[in-house]
Amino acid sequence: MGSSGNGLAERDTILLFYKEFEQDKFFKNDRYLKRMLKPLYNLTHHRQKKTGFAVSFELLRRALQKHGWKVRVNDYALARKCPHHPVGLVGFPTLLEDWTLPNPALLGPSLYDHPMLAPRLMQDSRYRTYLVLAQWTYDMFHPHYGDTCARWHAGIDTDEWIDTSSHAKDIDFLIYDKIRWNHDELALELLEPIREILRGRGLKVETVRYKYHDHLTYRRLLERSRAMVFLCEHETQGLAYQEALASNVPVLAWDNGYWLDPLWRQVSDTMIPASSVPFFSEDCGERFSDLAGFEPSLTRFLERMPLTRPRTYVLENLSMLQSAEIYARQYFSMIS
Repeated sequence: MGSSGNGLAERDTILLFYKEFEQDKFFKNDRYLKRMLKPLYNLTHHRQKKTGFAVSFELLRRALQKHGWKVRVNDYALARKCPHHPVGLVGFPTLLEDWTLPNPALLGPSLYDHPMLAPRLMQDSRYRTYLVLAQWTYDMFHPHYGDTCARWHAGIDTDEWIDTSSHAKDIDFLIYDKIRWNHDELALELLEPIREILRGRGLKVETVRYKYHDHLTYRRLLERSRAMVFLCEHETQGLAYQEALASNVPVLAWDNGYWLDPLWRQVSDTMIPASSVPFFSEDCGERFSDLAGFEPSLTRFLERMPLTRPRTYVLENLSMLQSAEIYARQYFSMIS
C-alpha cells in the first residue's frame, strides 16, 4: 500500500471535515455561547437535537468505519502534513469560507442548495467532485458543475431501524408533517383535510411534526403504525420517510413535483422539478400530487399495501455498504 504525503496510507484513511451552521442571533458572537449551552438545553426537551445535515454526516462516518476505513474528523494537522491526500468537505458553506488547505477535495453532500449560489465553485482546482443526493438535485447541479457532479446517498442503518411489521399496531396512519413553508396555510388546505378523509374511513390517525420529536419517540410511533402519510415540499434524501420504510412501514407521500423553497425565484426563471420522495418505488407505497389526488391514491395504497416491500427496497437501494462504497470510490479516485 502506498502513501500520500508523509506516510499516510493511501486507501486506508479518509479525512472528513464537517462544520455545523452557526450564526449570531441576539448579539455579536453569541453563537459561541449557544454552542456551550446547547448540551444543557438538550437535556430539557424531547425535540430533535441534530440537524438533518448532522445526521447525514454521522451516517457517512459510521458507514465508512463499519466497512473498514479509518476516518479522521476535522484533523487539520494531519491534512496539512499530507497535502496530497484527499479530504472530504461536508456540511454548510461556512466550512469553505476560510478553507486554505491545498489537498484535493471531495465536496458534499450538503453545502449549497443551488449551484447559482456558488457558480464558480468548481473552477477551484482543489475541488474535484461535488456530491449530490437525489436525481433531481443532480439534474439541477449538472448543467452548472458538469461532470464534476456525482450522486451519493446516506445509508440507512437497518440494525437500528428494525422491521416492525410483527409489532402490535394501533395506529393506521402516522402523518409525518414536514411542511416547511406556509405551514399554517398548508395545514388548513392539505394536512387537516387529509386527517378528515382518513378518519372518515374509520382509520386511526396520529401526527408527528418535524423538529418536534426525538428519534426514540419517532421509533416508538413507527412500531405502532401500519402506514405513513408523508407531507413535505421536497427532499434531497428524506431520512425520516426512509427510516419508516426500513421499519417496514409503507408510505403514502405528497409529491407535488417542484422545488418549493422560496429561494427558487432568486436562481431560476422557471419552477425547478423536484421530489419529496427521491428514493422510492412501488415497493415503498404510493404518491399523490395534490389534495384532489389523495383519495384515489389512498384507495390504491390500501389495496396494494399487503404487496409492498418497503424494507426490502431500503436493503437493496439504501444500504450503509452501498453508501460507503460510493463515497470511498469517489474519494480515492483523487489519488493519482
